[in-house]
Amino acid sequence: MSTGSADLLSTARALRAELGEGLHDTLVEALYTDAARLADRAVTRPGERPRFDLDRTLDRLLTSRTWGFPIMGLLFTLVFWITIAGSNVPSSLLATLLVDTLHPALKSGADALGVPWWLSGVALDGAYLATAWVVSVMLPPMAIFFPLFTLLEDFGYLPRVAFNLDRLFSRAGAHGKQALSMMMGFGCNAAGVVSTRVIDSPRERLIAIITNNFAICNGRWPTLIMVSTLFIGSAVPAALAGVVSAAAVVGVAVLGVGITFVVSWALSRTMLKGQASVFSLELPPYRPPRILQTLYTSVIDRTLIVLSRAVTMSLPAGIVIWTISNVTLGGASIAEHLIDLFNPVGLLLGLNGVVLLAYLVAIPANEIIIPTILMLTVLSTGLTGVGQGAGVMFELESGSAIKDILHAGGWTTLTAINLMLFSLIHNPCSTTILTIYNETKSLKWTAVATLLPLGLGFAVTLTTTTIARALGLV
Repeated sequence: MSTGSADLLSTARALRAELGEGLHDTLVEALYTDAARLADRAVTRPGERPRFDLDRTLDRLLTSRTWGFPIMGLLFTLVFWITIAGSNVPSSLLATLLVDTLHPALKSGADALGVPWWLSGVALDGAYLATAWVVSVMLPPMAIFFPLFTLLEDFGYLPRVAFNLDRLFSRAGAHGKQALSMMMGFGCNAAGVVSTRVIDSPRERLIAIITNNFAICNGRWPTLIMVSTLFIGSAVPAALAGVVSAAAVVGVAVLGVGITFVVSWALSRTMLKGQASVFSLELPPYRPPRILQTLYTSVIDRTLIVLSRAVTMSLPAGIVIWTISNVTLGGASIAEHLIDLFNPVGLLLGLNGVVLLAYLVAIPANEIIIPTILMLTVLSTGLTGVGQGAGVMFELESGSAIKDILHAGGWTTLTAINLMLFSLIHNPCSTTILTIYNETKSLKWTAVATLLPLGLGFAVTLTTTTIARALGLV
């Protein structure tokens, strides 16, 4: 026997002597003690009063078949309301600073330096204004929504959402965790696509990616709120206007959830056939949210990253919008020619050429839809004394002024309803499209995720318009 082996055996005998001969009995006793302690916490014996357990009490409510869905709806409605109401003031302040104050100052500085009008237009009226609108409209809602969403995640509530919706998604041939990516999509669809990484099944993850666009991102909320307020809320008595407008927006959001289930069901039985996978969902204990970590995760890892992508995409969009609105061919701008080209299709869909062109050039960022629609409407109708001049994006504080411009462009209540539907069901923004490609590494599935909602949007608006005209409502 070597010296090393002898030393090792000697050390083992010494350690065994230190532990004593009762080690086995001590271990068994410790195991039975722990088992008894766990049993005392979990078992209620006859004659004993039930023990209060906070986690179980909350789960009986939050995962209840009776109360689970109403509480979930109320909770997320509260999150959306806080996001929408809380972002109004900072969005207005940012718009005032970036658009109303800084933009004229930059224009004056460019004029003083003798910058050519076209360069000033491309850089300031195009690229700068587009990014300014994106920042002012997109940053405040994300800065509110993502921390709230992360707090719910940190508290332990989101796994309960997946538990509640698992049966519905399973019937649709999808994964229960798709509920989490869908909820994240209400803040930003690009972030929702990234969050599908929690789904292990490639087939079910593709379904979640393709259908995430039907969750209304924060870039589409302003459009829905404005249109519902001006055209639907105004059609009822003033005392009911706010409630009816809010109900219309919530109805569109709920419709998006329903479309998510229907499209998921269709995909799971056609292009992405397969059985829904069963997954074991461990409900973690509830825990106090970690505020500082939540702020870091939501602001740095989500808000700023998504915003930077949107700003990068909005720069070329602003340049394109300014160029087609200010470069003329045959006495009319390129935008006017395109509006005339799209108008027959737009009217067939219950929209118009302005709306279709606005959604085409604003693919990089949904946040600039309203300023683009107003600018193109003024350009196509020849209205004077409105905004900052022809071919420059603008937004008005007065709802009546906006409605007057849209009425001049031929808008009706049907146009407004179809715009809300098309805003819900249309192609993703370019930031989301890029994210889909980065996540799937497939041009095929990126094209499906882009064109499927667009085709569905055309079909829904065409059907709505056909029914309205058949019933003589327009």
